[in-house]
Amino acid sequence: MKVKQILGRSSDDPQAQKYITESKCLVTEKNGKLRYEIDTGEETKFVNPEDVARLIFSKMKETAHSVLGSDANDAVITVPFDFGEKQKNALGEAARAAGFNVLRLIHEPSAALLAYGIGQDSPTGKSNILVFKLGGTSLSVSVMEVNSGMYRVLSTSTDDNIGGTRFTETLAQYLASEFQRSFKHDVRGNARAMMKLMNSADIAKHSLSTLGSANCFLDSLYEGQDFDCNVSRARFELLCSPLFNKCIEAIRALLKKSGFTADDINKGVDESGANSFTVLFPSGTPLPARRQHTLQAPGSISSVCLELYESEGKNSAKGENKFAQVILQDLDKKENGLRDILAVLTMKRDGSLHVTCTDQETGKCEAITIEVAS
Repeated sequence: MKVKQILGRSSDDPQAQKYITESKCLVTEKNGKLRYEIDTGEETKFVNPEDVARLIFSKMKETAHSVLGSDANDAVITVPFDFGEKQKNALGEAARAAGFNVLRLIHEPSAALLAYGIGQDSPTGKSNILVFKLGGTSLSVSVMEVNSGMYRVLSTSTDDNIGGTRFTETLAQYLASEFQRSFKHDVRGNARAMMKLMNSADIAKHSLSTLGSANCFLDSLYEGQDFDCNVSRARFELLCSPLFNKCIEAIRALLKKSGFTADDINKGVDESGANSFTVLFPSGTPLPARRQHTLQAPGSISSVCLELYESEGKNSAKGENKFAQVILQDLDKKENGLRDILAVLTMKRDGSLHVTCTDQETGKCEAITIEVAS
């Protein structure tokens, strides 16, 4: 159920109408409000989208309690940029009904910048940031201006036809065609079989984020016939290439609409990189976590040093807080231009940190691991 599509909306809302048409769960209007109509087999129940949102918030509260070991009462809630006051109010009321003390509702693009600490570590300067969010049911792209720690949305675009579900559906259709090729049965019209394929495709999709291949095994998919199929990441990327292209086109279209080029999207970066600090793991970051950061250094220098600091405040890191460094040496000098250094930092649950620095042009790499002191 994509609750946000009908939460706080009326039946004449274009977005709600689109969702009602496509929804696998029947949505009807009762007493002037949109409700889900659910057939339990014994009776027909009408459920308000606000009640569904409340149940989701209640589950989130339970999950937070199990992870933290204590109650999580205060909440800052992110909402899509196109949410109106009615949708915001409905979402806030659902969260409060679940027991949360709602401190504030903020737009998703701003929440993304806050989560990555963008603009918070630089008290002055202005930069343009592109926020790309591919969610389960939609794609949203926003161009943000960061000025002295303040965020402003310059332009945004949302496409409800692209989302994680579309990638899952594409893989499920491929699996259905493979089953038909092997067993001469087309299961595309069989809702039960397709639901099984969707579930298997979703699991495989997540596996392919980190693995080169994923195995899809379904017990008794159709007429007692088991189905086993191995999907490579290359195959998945080929199948989904039209969707990837749509994602790229969405970025290009927004930049054109905003009057920007790719070169206009940047971050308040010192050319030499000396004495400039970037917060990669803000306090309270859930572990394990992985961050990537691209450093730019003049091509005229033959070595680059990445220093790692630990800071308890918002001020610039100080020398006594430095705990490690990675040095790339003997780099080939370039007469013109800059060199890009990719730093990848992975922090495990136990707090240990693995860092790799790679010169993007030559592939020269150095790595260190900082273990937690026992």
